[in-house]
Amino acid sequence: MHHSRVSMLLRVVVFGLAITAAIKILSQPRSHQEAQGVEEEGQPVSGGVKFWRASSGKEGEPQKREVRLMGEQPQEARDPPESPAEALLPQKGPRPPIPPQDPSAPPLRVVHLDLKGAAPKLRYLEQMFPLFSSLGATGVLLEYEDMFPYEGELQVLRSPYAYSAEDIKSINTLAKLSKLQVIPLVQVFGHLEFVLKHEQYSALREVGDFPNSLNPHTPGSQALIRDMVTQVLDRHPGAPWLHIGADEVFGLGESQDSKNWLHTNKGDKGRMYLDHVTAVSLYVTEKWPGIRLLLWDDMLRQISADVLRESGLPNLASPMMWFYSPQLNLKTVDQLISKYQQVGFKDIWFASAFKGASGVDQRVTPLGHHLNNHLAWLKVMTSMPKYPSITFRGIVLTGWQRYEHFTVLCELLPMGIPSLAVCLRTLEHGGFGDKAKTEIQHILGCSIQIEKGLCEGGGAFSGSEVYNMILRIDNDLRKQTEEVMNDNQVRGSFSYYHRKYNFANPRNLAFFTQKLNKLLSEWEAFLQHLRQQMESMYFPDTVEEWMDQNVNRHMDRLREMARDAERIGKLKGRPKSQ
Repeated sequence: MHHSRVSMLLRVVVFGLAITAAIKILSQPRSHQEAQGVEEEGQPVSGGVKFWRASSGKEGEPQKREVRLMGEQPQEARDPPESPAEALLPQKGPRPPIPPQDPSAPPLRVVHLDLKGAAPKLRYLEQMFPLFSSLGATGVLLEYEDMFPYEGELQVLRSPYAYSAEDIKSINTLAKLSKLQVIPLVQVFGHLEFVLKHEQYSALREVGDFPNSLNPHTPGSQALIRDMVTQVLDRHPGAPWLHIGADEVFGLGESQDSKNWLHTNKGDKGRMYLDHVTAVSLYVTEKWPGIRLLLWDDMLRQISADVLRESGLPNLASPMMWFYSPQLNLKTVDQLISKYQQVGFKDIWFASAFKGASGVDQRVTPLGHHLNNHLAWLKVMTSMPKYPSITFRGIVLTGWQRYEHFTVLCELLPMGIPSLAVCLRTLEHGGFGDKAKTEIQHILGCSIQIEKGLCEGGGAFSGSEVYNMILRIDNDLRKQTEEVMNDNQVRGSFSYYHRKYNFANPRNLAFFTQKLNKLLSEWEAFLQHLRQQMESMYFPDTVEEWMDQNVNRHMDRLREMARDAERIGKLKGRPKSQ
């Protein structure tokens, strides 16, 4: 009895002590580490500081990665967000989980659509995606630039003809129906002309006079990139890949901010570049677990293996090695792949070109040029077993529409379809032979003539009529215009001097005006039909630009000559004006 009372008393005392301890613990404030962990599970905070921070540790030692993004202040000292744009984004709920990468999956064959020029209307993409798939493509890389429907503060970036949010949803659906994996591309460093051209973002330029590249040291740069990435990924739920561009960062290191950084960091531009790209990569991979990042490799080529390894980037992203020439320097390619393997990249991608890489104002796609580029890449692909610790994940067939935001249009997409067919079937078969040619002829309805650089025989693919009409323009318009201008009667009786002073013999004008008016009438009717076909595929700004660039300079000469001949002919051989 006494023993049971003592036992009960002990239990009461222990219980009382436990209650007291629990109350004391619950009444204490949360630790800094716990608070930080909770905050990171919600909406990420845009720190009011720049991406960069000084390299820590001894030279040659890896930088110590902290939980927070590079450049963010510790929790207790963090500034308010730089931009309210994230608060303006629509709340779309949790992002669907990204399926784990299948290590045995075959490499992707991805068609790049460069939408910073001649962006196709949705109805044309409806026809293109099934064609891409039938030719052997398994994905599309969408480089939106100003065609994305940015919201909030970023709305100024939109083209007047930008796709709507519903259009983006439809594009994702169309791609899924054609079994094409969508990879969005958001530039985060170089090639930000479409952003930095706007007055409200001009202060973020690395070089004040040039809109090419971002100054990552400037307050506001971090928020800009975060907002862009967030909005694009929110419109691509479940996308397993994101391409962050990061190529051709022209002017890197030229701003005063960068010079100050370089002064205290041994002048290492490579480390400065990597600090920014790694910070962006950390932000994306922490906010969207499971997503895999890609970036163009041209800037990485210039950076030492040690600096690349120390940056931590190989654990966050995969390089996309790009070469577009008909012949590749296989020794250089081998050295680069070996370097990327050595520094710890697990995956590698390649980038070829099916159009838009053979001339800044190219009008007709040269088939042989792009076929040879892909034959060269096939040699690289067959050599990949000698790089056992880096995996070839895919090749992007780039189809550049402009060299950059401010340059002219390259060949339109219909002009590149025969080349795309040749390149995709070459990758499918490991070469280009009779079987590939037969398959292309069956799909496109025309005969591939590599030597001539043409697809002959009309064509049955969407855009084939535009393809053949542009071929006629390329072959005949300039030539026929020059023939009229160099006619013997024109040179002798209707020169620039005659037209300036309004005199000519009407008898001499009659020798060429009938031919001139007939030619002009035929071309006007032809071009009206071309315009109608183009307007079904493209927005008005594309049609106007292409016509101005490729047609109107010739047609205006003919039109002006016809007007002058009619006006001066009515003067019936009067003296020249003074």
